[in-house]
Amino acid sequence: MQTERKIRVLIVDDSNIVRQLFAHMLSSDPGIEVVGFAPDPYVAREKLVELKPDVMTLDIQMPNMDGLTFLEKVMEHFPIPTIVISSYAKENSQTALRALSIGAVDIFAKPILDKKTPMELVGAELIAKVRAAAGANVSNIRAMNISDPLKTNVKKAQPSKTTKNNRIILAIAASTGGTEALKHLLSHMPEDIPGTVIVQHMLKEFTKGFADTLNSICPFEVKEAESNDIVHSGRVLIAPGGFHMILARHGTQFCVRLKDGPLLHGVKPAADPLFSSVAQLVGKNAIGVVLTGMGYDGAQGLLEMKNAGSYNIVQDEKTSVVFGMPKEAIEIGASHIVLPLQKIAKSIMDACINRELKQNKTLPI
Repeated sequence: MQTERKIRVLIVDDSNIVRQLFAHMLSSDPGIEVVGFAPDPYVAREKLVELKPDVMTLDIQMPNMDGLTFLEKVMEHFPIPTIVISSYAKENSQTALRALSIGAVDIFAKPILDKKTPMELVGAELIAKVRAAAGANVSNIRAMNISDPLKTNVKKAQPSKTTKNNRIILAIAASTGGTEALKHLLSHMPEDIPGTVIVQHMLKEFTKGFADTLNSICPFEVKEAESNDIVHSGRVLIAPGGFHMILARHGTQFCVRLKDGPLLHGVKPAADPLFSSVAQLVGKNAIGVVLTGMGYDGAQGLLEMKNAGSYNIVQDEKTSVVFGMPKEAIEIGASHIVLPLQKIAKSIMDACINRELKQNKTLPI
């Protein structure tokens, strides 16, 4: 019987305590092997060539060369699935998000080393991220990197004059690789994008910074959602990390509500509660999208949307960083069409036009 090949991991961190802690956590999984350590990028460079690991964990703040500079060099000369390690400090959130645009697969928050930190849960999260990273297509991350939002002013899209009807709701789910996929998708949407609600699996420390980054490069408003925020055309609401988000009614309008509670499918926010609420309230006036990501969150909710009459689009394997969530949605029959990332924006707008034409036919003249 052939045994599963272990995932080989290189840990790069200037702290010996952190290196040993991560090694202990990862070694608890029989499918993962820590093959080496590096206290700085110069040692890491030699280890990458010598050991040829499958995944690298990379601290951002290190001596001799910062993690971002090293990551840029690695992705240019020796691309490898990389999990960037970031502290909880607010000032580091944009740096961590920048790492994702350079080519990092995911972000992992460096744990606070005290008795209050649940190390078993931290270890389980790190293991899940390493397993997801091992199957990631790193080249797709770099291909999706349309621009540096901190340096480039993206040309604003022109209004399409097709989504003024606020009854149309666009619901999107994404996970691993999703930050760059969403940047690509939203930057190709018009100013009058239909009211949009998004679940991106991300730590609570980073969702606001991610929303602010998108807001700076998109021709419409993008914000981290707050309870009772109104959903309308020209606005995108992103679920904050640590809360599930659902669609609700506010008089004649739609709004979002944030809910605490346990993790669902190992994540919070999860897409299934959002999609289920959209299915119940919006039905045939909804458009659902599942982008790149690990796991199966969103598949069942997307099927509920389809059964309620929505039009559903799923990202294809070729352009996904991790073909987990899209694959699950396809396998249970929740999608209408499977498309490369580059064609999804047009498909959404075409669906908006078709739905508005159908709505107008039912209106009295």
